Amino acid sequence: MSDKVRIDKWLWAVRIFKTRSKATDACRKGRILVDDMPVKPSREVHTGEIVKVKRAPVTRSYKVLNMAEKRMSAAAVIEYVEDVTPAEELEILKIQKQMRWSSRRKGKGRPTKKERRDLDNFFNY
Repeated sequence: MSDKVRIDKWLWAVRIFKTRSKATDACRKGRILVDDMPVKPSREVHTGEIVKVKRAPVTRSYKVLNMAEKRMSAAAVIEYVEDVTPAEELEILKIQKQMRWSSRRKGKGRPTKKERRDLDNFFNY
């Protein structure tokens, strides 16, 4: 294996993105940060760097442990990348999952007066 790999190739190889073109697009849109600076898809990633991936609503952080050019199985990824996302960011994801149940179906309209009272009672307003 080589000691330097393009960042878009590495992101795809360690299964952070499903396709290399999606990893390239994320780089071009400024969603991939290294040293808190947006990077181009051709930038080479090095061992020990922290790569931040902005995906709404959180920014996930990954530490580069080894270089990888070819996509690998999910079980093998742990030797190449370490998730170092802060706990505050993960808490945002947990809260968002809990709130997802309260969304209304499209086309359902506004809540009725009775539904609104039930919601207020449930959330103790």
